[in-house]
Amino acid sequence: ALAHLLTTGGGPADRTAFFAGAPTPFVDLPTYSFQRASYWLDTATTLPAAARGAGDARFWAAVEAADAASLAAALDLGDTGDDEASLEALRAALPLLASWRAREREASASADWTYGATWTRLAEDPAPPALSGTWLVAVPAGHTADAWTDSVVAALTRHGAEVLVRAVPAHPAGRAEYRAFLAEAERGAPALAGVLSLLALDTRDRTEGSAVSGGLAGTLLLLQALGNASSPAPLWTVTRGAVAAGPGERPADARQAEVWGLGRVAALECPQSWGGLVDLPPEAVDTRSQDRLAALLAGDGGEDQAAVRAQGVLGRRLTRTAAPADGWKPRGTVLVTGGTGALGARFARWLAGNGATRLLLTSRRGLRAPGAPELLTELTALGVPTTIAACDAGDRAALEALLATVPADEPLTAVLHTAGTLDDGLVETLTPDRFESVLRSKALAARHLDELTRDADLDAFVLFSSVAGTLGSPGQANYAAANAGLDTLAERRRGLGLPAVSIAFGAWAGGGMATDGTGEVDGRLARGGVVPMRPEHVVPAVARAVASGAPTAVIGDLDWERFARDFTAGRPSALLTGVPEAARVLDALAAERGGGAAADAAAAGAGLRERIAALAPEKRTAALVDLVCVHTAVVLGHADKRTVQPHRTFRELGFASLTAVEFRNRLGSATGLRLSPTMVFDHPTPLALAGQLLAGLELDADPAAALIADVERLERAALALDDADGTRTELADRLRVLLGKIDPAGAEEPAALELDDADAGDVFAYIDQKYGAL
Repeated sequence: ALAHLLTTGGGPADRTAFFAGAPTPFVDLPTYSFQRASYWLDTATTLPAAARGAGDARFWAAVEAADAASLAAALDLGDTGDDEASLEALRAALPLLASWRAREREASASADWTYGATWTRLAEDPAPPALSGTWLVAVPAGHTADAWTDSVVAALTRHGAEVLVRAVPAHPAGRAEYRAFLAEAERGAPALAGVLSLLALDTRDRTEGSAVSGGLAGTLLLLQALGNASSPAPLWTVTRGAVAAGPGERPADARQAEVWGLGRVAALECPQSWGGLVDLPPEAVDTRSQDRLAALLAGDGGEDQAAVRAQGVLGRRLTRTAAPADGWKPRGTVLVTGGTGALGARFARWLAGNGATRLLLTSRRGLRAPGAPELLTELTALGVPTTIAACDAGDRAALEALLATVPADEPLTAVLHTAGTLDDGLVETLTPDRFESVLRSKALAARHLDELTRDADLDAFVLFSSVAGTLGSPGQANYAAANAGLDTLAERRRGLGLPAVSIAFGAWAGGGMATDGTGEVDGRLARGGVVPMRPEHVVPAVARAVASGAPTAVIGDLDWERFARDFTAGRPSALLTGVPEAARVLDALAAERGGGAAADAAAAGAGLRERIAALAPEKRTAALVDLVCVHTAVVLGHADKRTVQPHRTFRELGFASLTAVEFRNRLGSATGLRLSPTMVFDHPTPLALAGQLLAGLELDADPAAALIADVERLERAALALDDADGTRTELADRLRVLLGKIDPAGAEEPAALELDDADAGDVFAYIDQKYGAL
């Protein structure tokens, strides 16, 4: 490339001097104009390290300084480099070299950031799988007498499981109903070995016009109810044709896929109570598929995102993908939802400078949005007529009316859906209502855009998604669900021959959905391996992703050494094994852990117990406070634990959902205790949490005496409850179930009393047996 630039500029170049000592023969370069192609020499493999380091540094320093004389010296042109003609030729080449350098840097950076979610066939154990214990199959109302449901249930019964099939409440008001559902299902039964949920099959609105399906709301509430159980059984969620796992497949609908987004976050936040996600074929599940489903449920190999198909079991993997060199070129009228936000405005500017002739930007506040008037002025000055309209894309009628304003002589050619809303919170703290606004602005709006532009001759239909939906992100279950729906919607459109790509982004530097631009959030993300990306590198990558024709893409700068460790801190996952850098980290972790993360945690817990037990009782809490403060400082990015004041609340110290999960993982590994990510809110200060840890370590405690004390505390608390909200009734139901497990004979229902033959003593004895002594 350099020889071509210098030669066409009229300047001679003495290549032999520069390449002296290089072990590479000269080859003739193509005579056509410069372009990035495989003919060019790969200097990374042909130049010695010393020459590459020194020569490159001098050469590119001269290019960036636009200094022709220094460039001549770097090229060691000798006397020929001193004459004015040669210098003039080099000056002419400098802008071309600088431009090429910028493009190469940009392409190199973004090429390493491009990934895709793929499916790989898994090896199958020839031995028949075996299930044991009692499994609860939770079925949506109306699906209990369904042939497909029966074929799924048979997968469990054929392989040794006792199965309880129960229909969930049709329109649950909240998690209390699901706790009652579990209590009723377990009544008189042994502890559950597992729960298989078919709730995702309910794709109807949970209430009329809701953005949230009954299946998504039900899965959330069931997960929460299981998390509150004393011995939660793992929850496996089954969908029916919800993912495109093989060539030619088109997902049944986006709403089932939203449950996959929730599940990916549940795996990170609730590793002990989450089983995994399995997609089954839309048709009846045959015996071979039943065997494969049972094998997944019985396995412990880290496969928690799988699809069962006729050709075998497919595991979901993240892999690197290649994008075309040339990107999408916009034209005509382009609609950008969320157009006044950080991402929407950035892409509006790019569209205006790269071929769009008219822009239609939407936001909920329109021109009243911060910065909107200035953005309108800027885009208009670029010569692109722009409209900024107040329109909620989640309102189908409003969106339809807006699209009707697009001029017939400048029809809509592309849609960029960047709009979105966050309402972060741990799974345990979320409600279906908190899913509503997030899904409305992201998933429901995307469905409206899809439906209302089906007849338009679009070049591009671009959905701005997030790695929260592709990989999972603690504290963002609702956002993950919404974005998983976008990915599936894009796959459905591509299956219909319509343009679509859903791009899952990592973190953007300078502000975006994942960051606040302050540096504090950026720092936390970077510690977890998610490095904020410079926008000037991301935008061209988006254009190439659109041009690729693939329905989905992931663009993220991930530090795999940190990310892979952080991602698998709570439980193993095979998802990242398709990325070589991540696979190496996971292999190293497996070697480090030996017996596994659980064994490491148990060993750490035993060691901590010994150290704390060796201290005088009055010093134990202080030692645990010190431990809590050390880990608090680490997750908050403080260099010194002394910056953490034990009496300040974790919220005041700066904890959020993401840090709460990281903190739980670190402290759980250090103590060997099973901890909830909500512990920083349940025990709001380091001092309070240290007290809870001390109780959890159970030092010098008589287990029986401690248990009796717990029962006495429960009795006092229960009798003080107000039953206005049904909590006392729910507690009574759960205690009856517990009594049945502790003393099955004593919990048997007393025989009916024949009042005609009973005396007063018989009546009182019956009351004592049925309701307890008064």
